[in-house]
Amino acid sequence: MNHVAVLDFGSQYTQLIVRRVRELGYFAKLYRPEDLSEIGKPGAIILSGGPKSTADPDAPDLDFEVLKAHQVPVLGVCYGMQLMNLKFGGSVEASDRREYGPAQLIPACKSGLFADMSERSQIWMSHSDTVKNLSADTEVLASNQHGTPVSLGFGNDFYGIQFHPEVTHSHEGNQVLRNFLSLAKDLNEFRIEDMKQELLREIRERVGDRQVVCGVSGGVDSTVLAVLLNEAGVNMRAIFVDHGLMRKDEGEEVRKNFARMGVPIETVDASELFFEKLEGVAEPEKKRDIIGNLFVDVFWDAVGDAELLAQGTLYPDVIESASNEGSKASKIKTHHNRVDRILELQKQGKVLEPLAELFKDEVRELGLALGLDADIVNRHPFPGPGLAVRCPGIVDRKRVRIIQEADAIFIGKLREHGWYDKTWQAYACLIPVKTVGVKGDERSYEWAVGLRAVISEDAMTADWVELPYEILRETSHRILNDVDGVNRVLYDVSTKPPASIEWE
Repeated sequence: MNHVAVLDFGSQYTQLIVRRVRELGYFAKLYRPEDLSEIGKPGAIILSGGPKSTADPDAPDLDFEVLKAHQVPVLGVCYGMQLMNLKFGGSVEASDRREYGPAQLIPACKSGLFADMSERSQIWMSHSDTVKNLSADTEVLASNQHGTPVSLGFGNDFYGIQFHPEVTHSHEGNQVLRNFLSLAKDLNEFRIEDMKQELLREIRERVGDRQVVCGVSGGVDSTVLAVLLNEAGVNMRAIFVDHGLMRKDEGEEVRKNFARMGVPIETVDASELFFEKLEGVAEPEKKRDIIGNLFVDVFWDAVGDAELLAQGTLYPDVIESASNEGSKASKIKTHHNRVDRILELQKQGKVLEPLAELFKDEVRELGLALGLDADIVNRHPFPGPGLAVRCPGIVDRKRVRIIQEADAIFIGKLREHGWYDKTWQAYACLIPVKTVGVKGDERSYEWAVGLRAVISEDAMTADWVELPYEILRETSHRILNDVDGVNRVLYDVSTKPPASIEWE
């Protein structure tokens, strides 16, 4: 299979490389470096970046002879380039100039890796080491504005780039990848319909005659997962756990949507149990841990002897939790589907995650390929731990009610003004700070509510939406008048990074 094999050295952006290759029309798949001898017959290989220095005692490595034996074009990105420079007889040293953020790409010539590109273009850097002492056969293909090499050629078919072409901040990054892929022969094309058929085949093969339990929340990921399992024809039970942390009236909406899709679901009302376990808990990781483990407990209690648990886990969940088997990535936060109990079930072979290599937009495309209605597929993302991550500090019914009411008003205004589909995700959260205000000529001392609306391609990076003042004014007015316990409304203008999309 002439696919593009991406070797993951732990970068937070590794899966973005896979995504970009797919966007360019070719099939790509992620592998661990130690699995290099088991990747079949790739048409091209890309070595990702990573958080380690090549000088670290536990720096990831690969079998260079096996890499060369594939006899296909190889591109090293950031850490990947530094590792290749070592393999070809050069050296890597700590730089006297740490480079994080934008820089200028200046190609030595506009051909090969840099064909059809500008004389200068912005690239995105994230490294503190630099290549030194290049071998006699190594050629500098491009430099930055300081004259530092940012792209190397190591003879036939081996290339390195110090920057990240996969992020949108590298303005001509896609062209670099396109030029590299043009060097490969007979690469397999990527189509979402092909992905769908491959997933159905893998599900049938993995599940066999066992029963699989699918937890559904009404969100895009779990909905697509349930429909995918249903189409695969496996013995599946879809269970909706109402933990009391859903958006306003969402439980009834979930039941109606699944009835419309012809997928039967069972409902378990566990809201009392969740609020009881969360009582007095304020630490974000602890809350996520409680919710994630409780989900699993409720599922297994509900289904008895089921042999597999299916989750709508996406790649950003995996990479931010740094919990995929053999992961070299740095942990950012624990996702509810990556708590210890889930990891233990994974070791036992009892977890099925067909969507774990996909991004949100790819899941939406898959949903449409499965015949889901656009209004379901295009729903804004909703976190697995629900409104608990939009309630910093302790979680109780009163605070959740405030969030539900404020969120319903905000989302309603976005729909009314035609901005719901223009934003990737939007919500209201409770800011655990009380402020002095005036209501009815009397002093009030009540909570502040935060509004957040972002645009993103993949949840790995995000920018805040410049909503019209009219929407913000009308939303604020409605919340302050209709939601008890609130006397202040704020709009979040933070990007990711450094902030995350959710507050916790």
